Amino acid sequence: MGAVTSSKPDGEALLARVFTLLSDNKAEDIVQIDLRGKSSVCDHMVICSGRSSRQVSALAEKLADTLKAEYGILSQTEGRDTGDWVLIDAGDVVVHVFRPEVREFYQLEKMWQPVGAATGA
Repeated sequence: MGAVTSSKPDGEALLARVFTLLSDNKAEDIVQIDLRGKSSVCDHMVICSGRSSRQVSALAEKLADTLKAEYGILSQTEGRDTGDWVLIDAGDVVVHVFRPEVREFYQLEKMWQPVGAATGA
């Protein structure tokens, strides 16, 4: 892990770091949804899958710990105990980590697609 930087990254830099961390830790099917101008909650949503409840929880924990260590971001997390679906709120970027069958059930990506857009990532 790197040292804490003097300032928090902008939304794009944070998004890039989140993608790298998830990819390096073997998250699957990583999708980014641009919410700028569509939501007051965050600018970017990232959705990915882990193969098991254990991996889902581990991905969320590693992401939150690294963002705290590198940027001083104290992410809020929900659902880490069960490991079916974990939400990590890092401010400008909100990350959802699902087990594949839970992700398929909720189909969160479809909610943010433009009308008439094709399904798939």
